[in-house]
Amino acid sequence: MRMHRFLVWAAFSSMACAQVSLAPDPTFTGGAKEQRAAQADTVLGAMPNLPPRPSGKSTVIGGTLLKVDPVRDQLTVHVFGGGTMKIFFDARTQVYRDGQRVSLQDLKNGDRASVETILDGTMVFARSMRIQTQRMEAECQGQVLAYNAATGKLRVRDALSSEPLELRVPSGITILREGHEASSPAQLGPGAMVDVEFQSTGKGQGVATRIAILAIPGLEYIFSGRVTFVDVRAGKMAIVDPRDQRSYDISFNPRSSVLGDVREGTDVIVTAVFDGTRYSANAIKLNRPPIP
Repeated sequence: MRMHRFLVWAAFSSMACAQVSLAPDPTFTGGAKEQRAAQADTVLGAMPNLPPRPSGKSTVIGGTLLKVDPVRDQLTVHVFGGGTMKIFFDARTQVYRDGQRVSLQDLKNGDRASVETILDGTMVFARSMRIQTQRMEAECQGQVLAYNAATGKLRVRDALSSEPLELRVPSGITILREGHEASSPAQLGPGAMVDVEFQSTGKGQGVATRIAILAIPGLEYIFSGRVTFVDVRAGKMAIVDPRDQRSYDISFNPRSSVLGDVREGTDVIVTAVFDGTRYSANAIKLNRPPIP
């Protein structure tokens, strides 16, 4: 399917390039890289049938570009903290170097990049890339594997990376829980789900600058949102919470009496316990609007 989309895009690209001149514009006042980026935008504008960029919640990945493969439209990124990741890109991906827009042709092996990623079907797609020559910010979301309060070392299994990230948690860091500052880093126990912003040191390591604790094993959470998937026989559902626009997978007892009225598109309120691997519903009720 992706190859088919690429061939269709390539056909439009050929027609567009036949009609759009890419010769240097004497009236353009920017540098050569900026001019190439502007020319790429001109070509892109000549291809109205190029699919729109995927939408949804994105995640920022920081790392070093190990391999740029323009044939397969693929990047191999060494993620700061450990591990590698393959990320796809195409003409919809926007690239910036030190804040200035550049073209995809300016990507080089060894560049340190902050990549805004999003799932496009089953592929991890780069919506934008920011190449920086100095220290940079990145973000990961995943589950705590270990935290050593004495050394400040935190290991997190990132949701998009095959290998865990190893970060240093400095003293005095802001740690949030449910939107409020947590009382102690001791809540970073194994199994906790976290969202971590960190800064690369440029040596394949990271220092956490902000940590948000999303869930702690054994605690109860309330979700209010719209059902996007439900399988009563398997006891599984997914709801999107409008407060953060995130999708949550929740397991439930298939024998619950309220499930006869629950279907895709239904608004529900779910009380669930996080057991370290999943959210298990204790109560599900329909969220009906009040009768006027």
